[in-house]
Amino acid sequence: MTLRDTFGLIGALVVAVLGTLIFEAIGFPSAPLTGSAAAVSLAALFGLPIKMPVWLRTTAFVLLGINIGSSVTRDMLASALAWPVTIAILAVSLCVSLQICRIGLQRWMRFSARDSVLAAAPGHLSYVLALSLSENGQTSRIAIVQSIRVLFLTLCVPVLVSTVFGATGVELMPEHPLGLWQLALLVGVTLAVGAVFDRLNVPAAYLLAGIFCSAAGHIFALTPGRPPEEATFVAFLVMGTLIGSRFVGQKLADLKLDFLAGLWVTGVNVVITLIAIGISMQIMGLSPALLIVAFAPGGVEAMAAIAVTLGLDPAFVAAHHVMRLMILTVLMPLALSRARPT
Repeated sequence: MTLRDTFGLIGALVVAVLGTLIFEAIGFPSAPLTGSAAAVSLAALFGLPIKMPVWLRTTAFVLLGINIGSSVTRDMLASALAWPVTIAILAVSLCVSLQICRIGLQRWMRFSARDSVLAAAPGHLSYVLALSLSENGQTSRIAIVQSIRVLFLTLCVPVLVSTVFGATGVELMPEHPLGLWQLALLVGVTLAVGAVFDRLNVPAAYLLAGIFCSAAGHIFALTPGRPPEEATFVAFLVMGTLIGSRFVGQKLADLKLDFLAGLWVTGVNVVITLIAIGISMQIMGLSPALLIVAFAPGGVEAMAAIAVTLGLDPAFVAAHHVMRLMILTVLMPLALSRARPT
């Protein structure tokens, strides 16, 4: 990196921290990711030069993958197996939503085949953006579409229900952080597996390696616990900076179509989710409140908290949200491989 690139990166990281602090103050979700992405995007639009070194990108992907995999435990998988019908309905709804959104984005919003898949994803925001960065997609466009979906869910589902019923702050991640030696072991194994995935041309090799190794470590109780908050913060901060860097050279006037695309994806997600809830109610006779909280395409921790305060089955809700993330973890690379030109 040149001296100019180094100063540009330092400036971008400082801007990312400021954006995080502002978003934390206003209570926006995932502030280290969303706040840093928003702030660096604005800085990039106004000409800040940003170039991210490969080693820093890889580090962020590894830590992010480990963080995502931390939610997969043996107990959670056992809980998911107890509700095969609703899990199957959820899986079908995800596939249908993805396809409808993808077709609309590609035909009417001028998205490429690959970018339309990522922008259409019904959830798993950080994973989707990491896939886009690894695939060198138009991450800035995808970030706008996905952010509109997240904003809608944040304002209309968790905040509304939490205001009415209260929230307990329950999280799906393990309660205790990993020890330093456990984290170091997990990172080392992830780097080795990621190198193998990279040679096999697996999309987002180091991200998927982190998810795979972390999930396996939790299932077999080899690496119980979540990554330290500092590591997760750094991963999200670098991710947000990477996303914002994709706005270098873009103009504000070119972003109008992306806002329309975000409204399209949000609308389709809501409609398909409501249909899936209606079908589940008819087949299983479950309460609409339980299904709404379990099927909501986002806000995992908020939905789990709402389930507890409403006296709903928290295991049912948590299992469905974790299964949604796991389904998307497998579904997105497959959809991307089909979208690649042959």
